[in-house]
Amino acid sequence: MKDHVNNQSSIQDLLTDELEFKYAKAKKVLPGIRRIVAPNPSPYTLHGTGTYIIGQNEIAVIDPGPNIESHIEAILGETKGEKITHILVTHTHADHSPAARPLSKLTGAITMGYGPHGESGGEEGADLNFIPDYFLQDQEIIKGNNWELECIHTPGHTSNHICYGVNGTGAVLTGDHIMGWSTTLVSPPDGNMKDYFNSLEKMLLRDDKFYIPTHGKMIKNPRRFVTALIGHRKMREKQIIKYLTTKRVSYIPDLVSKMYPQLDKRLIKAAGRSVLAHLLHIEELGDVKSLKDSTGLGWILLK
Repeated sequence: MKDHVNNQSSIQDLLTDELEFKYAKAKKVLPGIRRIVAPNPSPYTLHGTGTYIIGQNEIAVIDPGPNIESHIEAILGETKGEKITHILVTHTHADHSPAARPLSKLTGAITMGYGPHGESGGEEGADLNFIPDYFLQDQEIIKGNNWELECIHTPGHTSNHICYGVNGTGAVLTGDHIMGWSTTLVSPPDGNMKDYFNSLEKMLLRDDKFYIPTHGKMIKNPRRFVTALIGHRKMREKQIIKYLTTKRVSYIPDLVSKMYPQLDKRLIKAAGRSVLAHLLHIEELGDVKSLKDSTGLGWILLK
């Protein structure tokens, strides 16, 4: 979520809304990687879901997107004369995976993912219907006729999130784990902030040249970007601790109004989910405690 605070962390300077694209038209991102943007723009998807086509002739489609007929037709039109052999999803949200099944029926391609969606309580936009034909594992290599993908399990945004390294290009397709235009929403219970921190640290252990997110433009300095994301998340947790007290119970709506004073009203609920994820992480670390009362779930500082 791109937000506006007085003391902006460095990640805000790295985010951009810019993206060169036309709906229903494929654009080459890197050799062997094409993108078609789905017509589902929103405050959560920017211009829409980026569907990626990997390879030539016998190809893979990653994140086929929402089940929008015109978008499926655009994928088929761009790949006319080629054979789609694999359909992979980064995770099971409504803007990423629903088109997998209809596209598979039309092409005969196998669908792949880490698994079905995890817990869905409190979360909007989960695709609970997607079950892959083939369950992927962390570090597994999927090979096509002229392409090779490395599976990188990156839970946090969802428990089943996978990034895909496109071997031979230096690029990783990062899904919603790392986006070029916004920080990532982590919404419990399936979203988990501790997992998200760990998955960001996991990416720092790699030597990638490019990140290609599902939403937003290509990121050309991955290490700098991830370091800034981690710093931003740590800053948010310091903010939360600053606004909590040991004497009075605080509630998430109050914290959101203080932390995101100029936030688009359409994103306030999502901001609350992210603050909840941070609070659960801080509680696990032993710095805060949750209390249920007549107002709802409240939080106090322990030290």
